[in-house]
Amino acid sequence: MTEEAIAEPGERSARSGPGPGESVRTPPLRPGGYDPADYASSVLRCAHETGVSPVLLMAVLYNEAYKPHHPLLERLWQWWKPDASFGLANMHRATFERVRRTHSVAGRWTDLRDDPAFAVRTAALYLKDLDGRLPDRYPRRYTRDELLALGYNTGERNMRAFAHGVPPGPMARSYLRRLRANWQRAAEALRDADPATPPAGR
Repeated sequence: MTEEAIAEPGERSARSGPGPGESVRTPPLRPGGYDPADYASSVLRCAHETGVSPVLLMAVLYNEAYKPHHPLLERLWQWWKPDASFGLANMHRATFERVRRTHSVAGRWTDLRDDPAFAVRTAALYLKDLDGRLPDRYPRRYTRDELLALGYNTGERNMRAFAHGVPPGPMARSYLRRLRANWQRAAEALRDADPATPPAGR
């Protein structure tokens, strides 16, 4: 998750670990080995809990899968880049702290790298917050899910600006192109986990 500015300049049992009967696999310790589909069950559960689209949440994970998501590799990444984003959904500390305060989330920002279910749930809560801040009426250049993904990538103020017709910058446009390319893949991963998943409309 990146921060691109246009208007101006993302305890274990208490956090939301796996639900009953759900196992959360740790991504393999090798570059390129991470697959967001490994966490489809967490995506479905957290999307249901927060009321966000499960396909949107999964597509965001695919968009954010540009680096290996393993706890050790993320620690090394932070050593090289202290302000790095963490977890399967690449959440920045300031974003996490807003979600933590809004929803009284137990846990710390660094827990995102060690607890995949926690990272998925926190991303779902942030998407829910963004949805509550979008206006009900706006020019329909983008679908609501596309605006929420842009908000996840660039922040709430930019999302609202895009909704009102301000053109996205090149990084946001690239993020949107990748989201559209990942949409069907995300829907298929969810259907593999639960055949009752609704069709992949945006």
